[in-house]
Amino acid sequence: MKNPKNHFKASILSGAHQLGMWNSIGGNTVAELLGGAGYDWVLIDCEHSAIETVEVLPALQALAAVPEVSATARVAGNDPVLIKRMLDMGVQTLMVPFVQSAEEAQAAVDAMRYAPRGIRGMAGMTRATRYGKIKDYYTTVEEDLCLIVQVETVAGMDALEDIANIDGVDAVFFGPSDLSASMGYPGQVNHPEVVAAIESGIERLQAVNVPAGVMALDVDMAKHFMAKGALFTAVGVDLVILAQAVANLREQFD
Repeated sequence: MKNPKNHFKASILSGAHQLGMWNSIGGNTVAELLGGAGYDWVLIDCEHSAIETVEVLPALQALAAVPEVSATARVAGNDPVLIKRMLDMGVQTLMVPFVQSAEEAQAAVDAMRYAPRGIRGMAGMTRATRYGKIKDYYTTVEEDLCLIVQVETVAGMDALEDIANIDGVDAVFFGPSDLSASMGYPGQVNHPEVVAAIESGIERLQAVNVPAGVMALDVDMAKHFMAKGALFTAVGVDLVILAQAVANLREQFD
């Protein structure tokens, strides 16, 4: 048995845009629903949701039923223990939030790699190794792992090229919410200066041949960033969609 190929990584490296959805409601039911909704990737979020690391496993298993969708996950922080657990569960594409320097990006890369290239701990009986069935897992897995570092502060934007050029960083994802706060416009994700910073970031990443991603819950803004060259765009969050639908339905009875 061989490592499953990472279609998300192959797609963004080839320049094919990937449309994504955010999973912030725990359990396997919502993840399964999102997996069958026609998006290219679904991200299981452990940073800004009540989903704990252990709950990622059933979500991954639910998403595995739909081979057309790429399961991705965001760890709560740039912590080698959390990263190790996610990888052992079989996460191939991992997002690490709040990376502000080349040193922090390197720390994330090190946590993704086995010694002597990194510090990831070795374990044989994991879902990632298909419970020991992938015999050459330790020497071949790296080519199918994808590390996305999230840049969402002014400091991170200032160090963007240094971060993107770290060997092992496969893509950079811009977080408009935290970036807006860092720039002095908290909550104003569509502020012209925030939008301009992300546009510039996408262009700067194109110049160093690193795929750029972004979250944009406004349809027009999402299409705008896609036209500017974003190669993976998160366009919805399950909990946001649910809240909007519930509110819209209630309004029909006023």
